Amino acid sequence: MAAKSKVEVKGFEARHYDTLLNVVSLGWYARFIKKAIADLGIRPGERILDLGSGTGRNDELMAKYLQGKGQILGLDIGEEMLEQAYERAAKNPLLKFEKRRIDEPLPYKGEFDRVFICFVLHGFEHPVRKQIVENASRALKPGGVFNIIDYAEFDLEDTSWPFRIFFTKGECELASEFIQHDWKQELREFGFVRFDEKFYLGNKIRLLSAWKKANDQTSEEEQ
Repeated sequence: MAAKSKVEVKGFEARHYDTLLNVVSLGWYARFIKKAIADLGIRPGERILDLGSGTGRNDELMAKYLQGKGQILGLDIGEEMLEQAYERAAKNPLLKFEKRRIDEPLPYKGEFDRVFICFVLHGFEHPVRKQIVENASRALKPGGVFNIIDYAEFDLEDTSWPFRIFFTKGECELASEFIQHDWKQELREFGFVRFDEKFYLGNKIRLLSAWKKANDQTSEEEQ
């Protein structure tokens, strides 16, 4: 992972990550992520790959929509995060976690109905982001969906000063570059042909859903 990234969390912060996130956000994040995961439209029996799964909190939320069928495989490299994820997996047979880097080529090809990544992609330099998107595309079945929860594209100078301070001081410097990219265009380069967007926090955060081209599709379509 790039040295400038703040995505990889260690030590005290990693051991208490979920609690600290709730406290720092005054409970907003817990409400937000439940809403965003509900907006994914997960269907019973899906196989889901989570890139950068952390403590497994999001995977536990997603598993509720599988209705006892399917599987969620979460990938992370943080030992302290994975320890918490393994505890969750021990209580839920639909959850599985592996220690793997997501910024290197992954072995999965056409195995998953859905790939999910949440507030991870912005923390990498752009060429590495492309590798992650390629991993997602390869892992998906034709017609599968890639769900990206992250910062939307916006002009930082047009935001309120408290948000600008948070974004410039609290986020890694890569986030400011991330919001300048046209992510639908970036995703088209990897075989994604249809899109849907849902916005949160005054359009600063986005759930971008991108569908991989199905075998029988002959032309691009966008929504």
